[in-house]
Amino acid sequence: MLNNLSADFQIIFERDPAARSWLEVLFCYPGLQALFWHRIAHWLYNRKVPFIPRGISYLVRFVTGIEIHPGAKIGKGAFIDHGMGVVIGETAIVGDYATIYQGVTLGGTGKEYGKRHPTVGQNVVVGAGAKVLGNIEIGDNVRLGAGSVVLRNIPADCTVVGIPGRIVRHQGKLIDYRCNDNLPDPEAEVIRALFDKIQVLEAEVNRLKERRGLVPAMNTHTQAKDNLLIENFLDGAGI
Repeated sequence: MLNNLSADFQIIFERDPAARSWLEVLFCYPGLQALFWHRIAHWLYNRKVPFIPRGISYLVRFVTGIEIHPGAKIGKGAFIDHGMGVVIGETAIVGDYATIYQGVTLGGTGKEYGKRHPTVGQNVVVGAGAKVLGNIEIGDNVRLGAGSVVLRNIPADCTVVGIPGRIVRHQGKLIDYRCNDNLPDPEAEVIRALFDKIQVLEAEVNRLKERRGLVPAMNTHTQAKDNLLIENFLDGAGI
């Protein structure tokens, strides 16, 4: 337990540029506090101590806004950043050096018994507001984009975005957990491809009409305005 707590403490200085001093981290980081008390509650839970483990998790939820069931297994060096609204279910397993942002849920999908929560691998980043539901496995070095909803197994070394979560591979390259500003948008990429095809077809239709001496059906001003709206949308999606 002491090794895990030490790794939890050290990883904050590696992954959070806002960490200034050990005193600040010790007293002002709810994620660290939640993990500290969870490890105690988990130790008691494994020894079949009644009530006290759940009581600890309830009090920690009240103080930090982070709810971790004492039955959940969390590896060393886990980092819960900010943490408000994080919920981790009873049978969830979180690998070493995972990073979890605020609003994340590692939950179940029903009232089934047994293993009903996710298993998250090592060095996984779960973005703000992401929901990982059911008895599924998330591979090592995976990055789950903010707001994504993951309902199926995810292989290692890839990024997941959207609702439901879609996999976007990165040619086997290890994903840097600090890069959160370049997540792909699969829906926008499809729209971009369709938009490009439409522009090619429109240009071809206009050429054919000009050959026959016909006036293009669409007003040039209206067409330019529509194209601008689409371009602004695609720029906002980062493509």
